Formats: sequence, C-alpha cells, structure tokens
Amino acid sequence: MAKDLLFEIGLEEVPARFIRAAMEQLQDRTAKWLESSRLEHGEVRSFATPRRLAVLVKDVAERQTDVSEEVKGPSRKIAVDAAGEWSKAALGFARSQGVAPEQFTFKEVGGVEYIYATKSSEGVEASSLLAEGLAGIVSAMTFPKNMRWGAYDFKFVRPIRWLVALFGSDVVDFEIAGVRTGKVSRGHRFLGQEAVIAQPADYIESLRSQHVIADVKEREALILEQINKLASDKSWTIAIKDDLLEEVLFLVETPTVLFGTFDPAFLNIPQEVLITSMREHQRYFPVLDAEGKLLPYFVTVRNGNAEHLETIAKGNEKVLRARLSDAKFFYEEDQKLKIEDALAKLENIVYHEELGSVADKVRRVRQIADSLAAKLQTSPEAAVKGSRAADICKFDLVTQMVYEFPELQGTMGEDYARKAGEDEQVAKAIFEHYQPRFATDAIPSTEAGAIVSIADKIDTIVGCFSVGIIPTGSQDPYALRRQTAGIVQIVLERELPVGLNDIFEIAVQVHENTRNLKLSTDELRSNLYEFFGLRVKRLLSDNVRYDVVDAVMAAGYDDIVAVVARSKALADAVQSRENFKNTVDSFNRVSNLAAKATGATLDSALLGEAAESALYETWQSLRAPYEKALEADDAVQALALLAGLSDAITVFFDSVMVMAEDERVRGNRLALLAGIDADLKSFADFGKLVW
Repeated sequence: MAKDLLFEIGLEEVPARFIRAAMEQLQDRTAKWLESSRLEHGEVRSFATPRRLAVLVKDVAERQTDVSEEVKGPSRKIAVDAAGEWSKAALGFARSQGVAPEQFTFKEVGGVEYIYATKSSEGVEASSLLAEGLAGIVSAMTFPKNMRWGAYDFKFVRPIRWLVALFGSDVVDFEIAGVRTGKVSRGHRFLGQEAVIAQPADYIESLRSQHVIADVKEREALILEQINKLASDKSWTIAIKDDLLEEVLFLVETPTVLFGTFDPAFLNIPQEVLITSMREHQRYFPVLDAEGKLLPYFVTVRNGNAEHLETIAKGNEKVLRARLSDAKFFYEEDQKLKIEDALAKLENIVYHEELGSVADKVRRVRQIADSLAAKLQTSPEAAVKGSRAADICKFDLVTQMVYEFPELQGTMGEDYARKAGEDEQVAKAIFEHYQPRFATDAIPSTEAGAIVSIADKIDTIVGCFSVGIIPTGSQDPYALRRQTAGIVQIVLERELPVGLNDIFEIAVQVHENTRNLKLSTDELRSNLYEFFGLRVKRLLSDNVRYDVVDAVMAAGYDDIVAVVARSKALADAVQSRENFKNTVDSFNRVSNLAAKATGATLDSALLGEAAESALYETWQSLRAPYEKALEADDAVQALALLAGLSDAITVFFDSVMVMAEDERVRGNRLALLAGIDADLKSFADFGKLVW
C-alpha cells in the first residue's frame, strides 16, 4: 500500500533570487531522505511561490522495505578455537552484528572458510518516521542568508508562518519554531483565504482556488503566454531577459501582465539608460519596435488578477516617471563634467591597496596598450586611437549615472566621450574594452577596443597574481578566470599574431617598472602561463576529445590560434583516417627511442644504411614546408607532411638496428630520431592519444 506525501513550508516573502535553489534543495533532500529511510516512492515534485516551498511525493510506501544483509566475519581458523568453541574474535563479531553465534553460517571464499552473520531488519511504519524526517530536512536546509525570530534557537531564510504535512489524509504531526503542522495552507495574500488541503493530490487545485499558482513551470508559461499575446496584439517586441523573467516569476503567485507608458521626451536619453532603469529599479520589460528601438511603453507583471489594471498601470507610470526623471538629471549633470576633471578624480579612488588608485591602473593600461600595439605592428592611426582610449577608458566611473547603475560602465563612457568630441573609434573602444563581459558576449569590433581590452584585463590579472590573489576553487572575487577567457577569446577570434608569453612579458615589465613585485618575474610568468593553460584547455575541450587536447597542449599553447588549429586537424585525423593509428604508432616508436638519445650530434656522413639515409632525406625534404605550414596556421597541411614520414620510419625500424654496438653509429641513429621527434612534438605529443 502507498500514500501521497505533501509537505509545505509557509513563509514570509522570500527574496526572489533565493527561491529556485531553495525549492530544488527541498526536493533533493526529501528524495534522499526517503531513499535512506528505505521508503519506496514515485515521482517527487517541488513547488514554490514567494510565500511557500513545497514538495509532493507520489505513492510513498506505508512501510519500510525489510532488509536482510549477510556480513562476512573472521575465518573459521580464527573463529573456532582448538576445543571447537567460539573464539573471542567470533563472539565479538556476534556482538557487533547483534546476532547470536548459533546463527553463524560458514562459506568458502578463495579456498578459505569464513563465518557469516545474517542481519535482518524488519521495516517499520512510514508514519513513525515522517515527523522526525521532515523536521530534519527543514533543519538541514541552507541559504545564502538566514533569519532568526522570536525566542527560538532556529534559523531559516525567512520566518515560518505555517506548515502543512500530510501523509494521505493524515496530518504528520510535529512542530518547528512554535509552528505546528496541519492541513491548512494560505492563499494569495490579498485575493485568497485559507485553503484546507484534504489530501496531497488536492494541493495544486486547492491553492488555485485561492489565487495561487504553485507550479513554477505553469506560472512561467502563463507569464510568457500573456507577454507574447500582448506583443502580438500591439505589434511590439517585448525584450524578455532571462534573469528578469526568473526574478518576476518568484515575485508573484497569480501573474497578470499589463503595460503602461512614459513620456516620449525621455527617449532623448540613451535607451540603455532607460532600459536599465526600468529593469533594475522597477522589474519592467522594455518594449522595442521591429528595428530594436525603444518605444515609450513598458510591460510589468502584477501579483494579482486583472481587476483595476488601469489604476495599477497609472501607479506604475507615476513611479517610473520619477525614476526616469532621476536618470535624466544624472545624464544631464554628467555631461557638464569634463573628461580631464573626471580623470583627476580617479586619483582618489583606491583600486587595490597594493596596486594603487584607479588612475594608477589606467596609466599601466595605457603603457601596456602602447607596447601591445607596437608588438602587433598596428597602423600609427590605430595606435594613437588605442592610446587615447586607454587614457580615458575609466573616466565614466566617477559619473553619477555609473554610480547609480554600475552595469552601465563603458556604455556611458562611450556616450559621454562621443558628446565631448572624442574620435568615434576612441569612444567605441571605451565601451568595447569591457568586452567580452561573459562567455557568449561579442569581442571588440575595433582594433583599439581589442588592444585596450587585452591591456585592461592582463593588467588586472598580473596585478592580482603579483600580490597573491590567485583563484582557488570557486573563489574568484576579481573574476580573473573570466578575464583570462576574454583575452583568449579576443586573440583567437581576431587571430592576433601575438603569443601569450609576449602579452605576459609586456604586462609584467610595466608592473615591474611601476611597483615592487612580491614574486620573481620568472615565477610570475610561469604562474600566468599555467593559469592561462587551464582556460585554453577548457576552450579546446568544448569541441575536441580529451586525449587530443592533452596531445596538442603538450606541444605548447603560447600561440592560441595555432593550438586551436592543431587540435582541430588532429581530431579530424584521428576520427576520419583509418590508417592514422599506424602513423601514430610509428611516431611513438620514434619518441620511445629518442628518449635514449644522450646529446650526440647528428652526422649525416655516418648514415650508412639505405633505410636510415632515406629517412633522413625524407625528413629534411619536409622540414621547410612543415615550418612554413605551421607559421601559416595550416595545421592540416603540417600534419599531412608529418604523416609523410610514416612509411620511411617503418622501413627504418624494419631494416636498421638502432642500438648498434658501435657507439658512434648508435648515437648518430638516436640523434636522427631525436631530431625527428622534436619536430613531431612541435605539433603534438602523439603518445597521449588513446585508441
């Protein structure tokens, strides 16, 4: 026999950002507790609104499953003494297992007899376990922030106001922080009343009757359906940002979509400002036309029904008007601030106590950008624009708009710089130097933007590493992993002819010239190379199997464009060429013997055997085109040239005794293999491939 189980925790309004994780945690902990308690069950569903977390489990067994477990004890030789009596070891084993020695059985394992104890445990009624189990689940839950209330030594995300715990139609009776379980839930705070849950299967509909949509997916579908209908009716594009939708989803129990309007005069402000103000302050969805231009409307979701929507809309319009008026004021005031005056204010903003002010950082970024532009041999015009963009890239940090909305840094800098008469590419580079901000973000489209972006990011990374701030585990307060991935992405997508070590050298040199370093420059560069290696490896692993990644990474990853090209070429060869394994086997034979080379110099005059001369000549004939192919990042051609050695290598090993008795001949043959192996390993360590 089985019954459904319902457990609902009623709360004061929980912050929206905490709810989904809490809901999933309750579901996971409940399922694990049922499993550990040997209570068979069906589907486990979770529910959540701003005022409740709930879990509904179908078909929970009314009784634990019985268990019978056989436990191995000591061998017969140890368990029985010379008189045929049970030894102390056997008696101790019996006590530890809770059985009488008479219940022992003997079984032979590997030619040796052992005693076995059979432990049987008869299942108990589920109803006798649920109260303690459910209370324990609540006590074990964790949250980013907790509250304590009343005189109870108990903490939870928000104060508990009611509890529903039903096993079938029976209440599971227990108490938490002065609140006793029952059958009574609560409906919508304003539209609903108390809801008596007769049995778990009635939960969803009982709450629905009190204006609560408990199912998260159903609530989300309702919101999207209403938004899409409104967009269709009005011929609008309503910009739905996932994180905003997620937040709104957990702010409402009965969602009703409505729209309002604002004064079109506000459209003179950059639309990014208006959209940010609507989203961040009011949780509104912006409305765009077919070209993506902001329209003077907004869409919001009411926690209630469709009554008096005009009044609700007017109230929202009034609040938004005040918000946009503030934004307009900030925007106009910021334009009165000269860029040079803003830069002067950066001197008084501490970037890091050991790395100086933001102005110090800007000066380092400028030096790195200038050196990087020279390394890339950019045009004089691009170098000048990059230098100017680096000089002023952080000036908007002292503006009122960025103070109010930090996420607009760069966006406002671009706008204000353009209005101040800066070159268009310089203005654009101010915005772009923050790109890519996240994994799927675009990279800078301008050369100046790309150079300043790399300079800014590598300055942060080198600065943090130099003072001992290195990410460990999930801790990465300065987002160094993201900034490292950004540099890798820019270099790769723009195919910049610069190595990682070149970038490190430039940045480390600037830091060394402007401040004292805690680490030696060699140690700093080594740490940076290793750290970037993890990001490059992750990039490659997204598309290439692990052994291919390991193989090409072993050949070095200083040139990001080259290592990506080599990984793709090798992956294709491994997957598509039936005879490529034979080629790799021949490479590995070379590598295995090359390891025995003792530093002897190759002398072609000592190559007396036809097979070794043929191998040498084949190798020499392809070296120049091989290096040319690598320089051109034509990894497919480079690998094909290396594969051309395979037949000559096979004939060589079939015809020549490498480890000849003559020391000079042996050393010369090993030197030949070592030279070939060096070229092979400049592409990949083929020994790391797994077949």
